[in-house]
Amino acid sequence: MNGEAETEQLADEDGPTHFQSGKDTHNMTISVVSEIIYVHFPYEDLSQHRYFMLLVFNCALSFSNSNITLPIHSQLLNIQYCILVATLLCRRINMSAKFLTVPPFECAWREDLKFREAGRGCVAFEAFACNDVTLVFRENVGSQGYHYKRDSSPHYTIILGSHRNRRLRIEVNGKAVVDIAGVGLCCSSSFQSYWISIYDGLISIGHGKYPFQDVVFQWLDSCPNCNVQYIGLSSWDKHVKYRNVNVLSLTHTHMPLSKHVVFGDYQVEDELDAADSYNYKHMDYDKWGLKNFLESWDLSDVLFIVGEEEKPVPSHKAILAASGNFPVCSSSFVINIPTVPYPLFHALLHYIYVGWTQIPQEQLGSLRALSIQFEVMPLVKQCEETMERFKLDKKLLGTGKNVELTYPSIRPHCSTLPSLPISIHKLRQLKLTGQFSDVSIYIESYGLIARAHKIVLSLWSIPFARMFTNGMSESMSSEVTLRDVPPEAFRAMLDCLYDGQLHDKVVDSGALLLQLLLLADQFGVTFLQQECCKMLLECLSEDSVCPLLQVVSSIPSCRIIKESLQRRISMNFDYYISAGTDFVLLDETTLINIIKHPELTVTSEEKVLNAILMFGMNSKELFGWEVVDQLIVNSKPELLFGERLQLVRDLLPFVRFPLLQYSLLEKLQNSNIGQHIPVFQNLVNEAINFVKCGLAGLENEENVRFQHRRSSYKELQYICDGDDHGVLYFAGTSYGEHPWVNPLLAEPRKITITASSPHSRYTDPKVLVSRTYQGTCFAGPRLENGQNSTWWMVDLGQDHQLMCNYYTLRQDGSKAFPRFWNIQGSQEGKSWTNLWVHENDRSVCKPGQFASWPIAGTNALLPFRYFRVVLTGPTTDATNPWNFCICYLELYGYFL
Repeated sequence: MNGEAETEQLADEDGPTHFQSGKDTHNMTISVVSEIIYVHFPYEDLSQHRYFMLLVFNCALSFSNSNITLPIHSQLLNIQYCILVATLLCRRINMSAKFLTVPPFECAWREDLKFREAGRGCVAFEAFACNDVTLVFRENVGSQGYHYKRDSSPHYTIILGSHRNRRLRIEVNGKAVVDIAGVGLCCSSSFQSYWISIYDGLISIGHGKYPFQDVVFQWLDSCPNCNVQYIGLSSWDKHVKYRNVNVLSLTHTHMPLSKHVVFGDYQVEDELDAADSYNYKHMDYDKWGLKNFLESWDLSDVLFIVGEEEKPVPSHKAILAASGNFPVCSSSFVINIPTVPYPLFHALLHYIYVGWTQIPQEQLGSLRALSIQFEVMPLVKQCEETMERFKLDKKLLGTGKNVELTYPSIRPHCSTLPSLPISIHKLRQLKLTGQFSDVSIYIESYGLIARAHKIVLSLWSIPFARMFTNGMSESMSSEVTLRDVPPEAFRAMLDCLYDGQLHDKVVDSGALLLQLLLLADQFGVTFLQQECCKMLLECLSEDSVCPLLQVVSSIPSCRIIKESLQRRISMNFDYYISAGTDFVLLDETTLINIIKHPELTVTSEEKVLNAILMFGMNSKELFGWEVVDQLIVNSKPELLFGERLQLVRDLLPFVRFPLLQYSLLEKLQNSNIGQHIPVFQNLVNEAINFVKCGLAGLENEENVRFQHRRSSYKELQYICDGDDHGVLYFAGTSYGEHPWVNPLLAEPRKITITASSPHSRYTDPKVLVSRTYQGTCFAGPRLENGQNSTWWMVDLGQDHQLMCNYYTLRQDGSKAFPRFWNIQGSQEGKSWTNLWVHENDRSVCKPGQFASWPIAGTNALLPFRYFRVVLTGPTTDATNPWNFCICYLELYGYFL
């Protein structure tokens, strides 16, 4: 096409501009449009010409919208298979909530609940209460019996739902400075999200998970306390439940929350960047956002003609509508604002798109007036506050420097939704109504899923941005059809893109959460991947670990969750190879990583050998090496292991044969496996020579096969009632360091024992480990969730765990014999796993009697820090049926 093409430009300086095209206009491509522009306007800087974008608009209007079918195939895993696995996970994932309950007139303090910088910080949390959700901010940690009403030291107290849930109250050093009705109220029907920030005396309070969104109240202390740092969670006359309490920094160097995600039992910081190089979808995520579209022609649907110089400034209707009240409508393309200078308008747009802006001090008033005109209220407020500071501090006047105005957020200078002055509520309404929508998304075999906005999808997802701006047919089409995409999961992803957070319905559904993770990977929505990974790990149950690892092992963006699951299996190896055969479905690389993991923890190297042989045979049943030894007699290794034979040969050297008992080594030496697999025979012979001759030498000392694993269990085996082989006796010797003393009297204390009832003469934890008979010793009942609960609990300490396979009790001198009780284990002392359930057990029938029980099943292979024996039914004593009367307790098993 050239300048003689069948086109005509009709321009009127005082009226609208139109583009008329010939008979072939409907078949134009983007390249043709570009050629038209360069033929008619051969300027070096086309963006300076007022008609440049008008021409593009009119060309685009002449196009016929075609229904673009966009095949999106998972590069890594078949979606349908993932859905099946997700359905399985949905049944298995445990979504139990964890929370802290603060009783009336008490306050909970934790060392980790503190601002990184004194006087500056934000706490985000969820609370469940009828009234008086109370947070205290002090310079030091309060005591256990602390209450803010008796505090004489400097502090702030913020009460949500004061006066029977009717008022918001702020107190400074015990004196009320704010007491207003109807703001920041509590909810007794469900957990509600709140956040409170303090910045040099400016106290901000809001609803929602993301600080500085949905602000409900702000108050500035004229004499700020810039030393408050510790946070207490308190109450008034009713219980208050707290959960998901997070303390955030407000400094400009604050790292994004996505890089401080706690995964399982350990924290991963700043490891996500390393994974970003694997695919363009995840490149420069931290640099991507709405700022990439500031005054960009890409995806723009409105053009401002600004100032006397008539400078064209493209923008996006959805963003403007959600950030203020701009004069845009569905049919308008051009808006003239000749009286507004371009630098001033640029400062306004920069604040909206980037989250901060700079302006000369003398133009603050003009920027405020422009913000009022377009109702960008966060900027209006910041202009007014800055101008007020200049009035109070005369030294700041007349400096001639630029003033920086930054939208307060948890991620300063970040241009994704939670960090921008864009109303999530307004944006959500645009999605619901379809106003200013420029793309209709269809799913094959389902139909229309949403009328969306390209700019919103693109600010989260580089793949979406490439799709809509690559110059191909997708860029000009207003319809896109996706294949192999689950509709419910895609709708949930759209909700997240418009809201900037996961909805509860997604978190409560394991299957939907996994599908959403896979979609987030497909479309490169990094923040959503991180949130899904975090939620999956938080709600993970033991039975869902292997199936989930099977799904995510080949997805590069799930590297963190994959490593966390591999570590979890390694640290609980006995359980995962004994609870089922799910582990044999893992891919070879994943199993190798587990076997080679430095934290692999096993009770015997025989377990590692059995796991390798079962994996090699792709077994559907659990068995030991003896079964393989019998099968190989009438078969060949090539038939028995198939294509996994070489993998078996490669994995066998990771079994530390020298750590096996000599008698077992002799059996392995004479086994049929060794006759058919030479590497097996060589490893066994090497171990026997080492055990018999002690041929350690320098070479063997450096070889890991001859070294104990870093995480090795000590077997504490039950011999008889009242013996000295249990873990509580072992703790009394400081784990073999000195003669026995009562472990609850030793310094430092090795273990802790508590009861359901308060400490008293007859409820004394020291008795249970004293090895001296006590005629009266009991734990009394307490009310938990409206029911009687009676228990004795043992805490082995943060550095120790036990896989319990036996335990012993001794009845005190009473006849309150237990009949219904459980022994349970826990990692954190809150959620409990039944190790053995006693139903109408009549083993204890005499005062002072010992009784011991083995613990069988796969749960006996799980290590726990906490153990408790808890009554589940009344004893034989009709007078006090819920007293648990024992004077001795001992636990056995594998101690770490």
